[in-house]
Amino acid sequence: MVSAVTQFAAFSDKVNHYTRSVMKSGNPRHPSSLPILLALLLILPGCAWLPGGKKADDKAATQSTADGASALTEAPANPSFDIRVEVDDDELKTLVERHNELQRYRAVPDLDESEFARVMAVAESDVRNLLGTEGYFNPQIKVRREERAGARPVVVIAITPGEPTTVRKVNIEFEGDIAQTADAQAVQQRGQITDHWSLDEGRRFTQSRWSSAKTGALRELVERRYPRGRLSYSLADVDAPEAKANLGVRLDSGPPFFLGPATVRGAKRYPPELAERLSWLKPGDVYDQKKLVDAQQRLAGSGYYDSAYISIDPQGDPNAAPVTYSVREAKRHKVQLGVGYSTDGGPRVTLEHRDNQALGTSWRADTKLNFDRKTPLLQTEWTSLPRASGWRNAALARYMRQDDGALVTTSQTLRLGMNKTGEKYDRSVYLQFDHANVTGSGSRAVPSALLGDGAAVSLNYGWTGRYFNTLPVPTAGYGLSGEVGAGVTAAGPRKPFTRLNGRWLGIFPVGSGGSSLVLRTEAGALLAAKQARLPSTYMFRTGGDTTVRGYGYRKIGIDFGDDLIGPGRYMAVGSVEWQRPILQDRFPGLLQHTLFVDVGSVANNIGDLRPNWGVGTGVRLITPVGPMALDVAYGLQSKAFRLHMTVGFVF
Repeated sequence: MVSAVTQFAAFSDKVNHYTRSVMKSGNPRHPSSLPILLALLLILPGCAWLPGGKKADDKAATQSTADGASALTEAPANPSFDIRVEVDDDELKTLVERHNELQRYRAVPDLDESEFARVMAVAESDVRNLLGTEGYFNPQIKVRREERAGARPVVVIAITPGEPTTVRKVNIEFEGDIAQTADAQAVQQRGQITDHWSLDEGRRFTQSRWSSAKTGALRELVERRYPRGRLSYSLADVDAPEAKANLGVRLDSGPPFFLGPATVRGAKRYPPELAERLSWLKPGDVYDQKKLVDAQQRLAGSGYYDSAYISIDPQGDPNAAPVTYSVREAKRHKVQLGVGYSTDGGPRVTLEHRDNQALGTSWRADTKLNFDRKTPLLQTEWTSLPRASGWRNAALARYMRQDDGALVTTSQTLRLGMNKTGEKYDRSVYLQFDHANVTGSGSRAVPSALLGDGAAVSLNYGWTGRYFNTLPVPTAGYGLSGEVGAGVTAAGPRKPFTRLNGRWLGIFPVGSGGSSLVLRTEAGALLAAKQARLPSTYMFRTGGDTTVRGYGYRKIGIDFGDDLIGPGRYMAVGSVEWQRPILQDRFPGLLQHTLFVDVGSVANNIGDLRPNWGVGTGVRLITPVGPMALDVAYGLQSKAFRLHMTVGFVF
């Protein structure tokens, strides 16, 4: 058996040096630069193979059709000879035409016979090297010279490439901490590197695929736990007559890294510790490049910073690697004007103002004015800077008007409490006062207590957990939230009450074509005496774009006749939606088609809940801010078609 072995003697030092420089430079803004430059390091030392274990010429080895490299030299205006490549494979023909060494000598006008013979002699070896980069290690190559009367001579390169080499066996080994530890996350990472190896057994072997596979494995090693990881050994043993290759790779992880003390650069207007608290990164956390990038995006989206870069020092103590935050602070004030449209509320104009140091304090004030035909509102919310525990104080005042066509509900809300936003879940505790006044046609014929005309004070606790694979366009995972409140009415006779509300949404991939099943449910209950005058903001109505499609906004409730729908004390909503990608050849990852069934009900007694069904279809346009949905639904009880349009994913 004729074998060819390629080893990279200096590769590990170069990769290690590059990894250190990238991590130390604090530029994780472009994480894709790491695999690109590593790929260059893999290719440049020379990694083509020849039968008999001989290494290909370095310059020829760097040529590849995969990257569309330019020719060695541009075609001269008056070449001294022509080149013709004869091979059945168009890709190989293009490769040899562009990159054979003969091209550089075409510009030499005075080649004598001895020089021309020498050029012809090295042409075969050069072409063999080129074919080796594409996995052809046993080709038949004949180079001949054709003379034509009154014309330039022609060098003919006739090629029979033979069988392309395929991978027979892959051996991936590990050394360092990742090979010795019993830590479950490290074991999982090791398995992922092996499972994600891209040049599998039976696949065609090429130089670019070999380099890409090693780069991918190294990238998965260094992006989590092991920033000092390196490729310590690689081998491609090619059996040219059999057209088979045995591949071997050894990855040295080095020690695991844990985050240490933080240093914030660029903090002037806001306290330095704010960046660390908003990032959710804590000393002792395992190093994870993705979490650092997520933290950067979180800081940039917080409203306190225009940009942020987070890096570690890979030369520091692995048990407490120093973390550097480089931030550019946002201006104190921000004004935003928005224009929108929804099928429930019609056209909408929103004016928002943010003051990160309201009245000269460290509190932030977010004021919002919403001009909407159905739900105009004025709201201001004040929040303090987060404490070391992550909790922050909050206060809210809101005036809102809700018009459903038959009833107009005017409500005022005051809230004082605390909230905490985390990586996976949010929590809030607050004391709230609500007052609601209900007017409109038909309201005089129905007792005001049944329509939600009342007031109440309550103490509430809310919890929301998000476990989706990615945001703002998740393709798998689930979200769960719950809220419980207890209080007493403040209008009419004082009556205690308890309010419960919960919702769940799950996304489950179906098959391998990108389809998914989306399940959604929500339930609520208000437990109180019948005489209690509870505000409608505590009671339940449903129907509309994001609840039960096929019905108008808040059109599912207690039916008092004459198109008068009031709120109820119990609510149940459910939905099943099937999503599948469409037009992937033309618009990959951009469009989805959906079929859905929604159901919902509201009543004052559990036994009176009756389903209101909605069925329909729609399309989703996937955008950077979330899916844009356009649905057509038919309400089986309303006996009407409705168009629904929403933008974004919110849970």
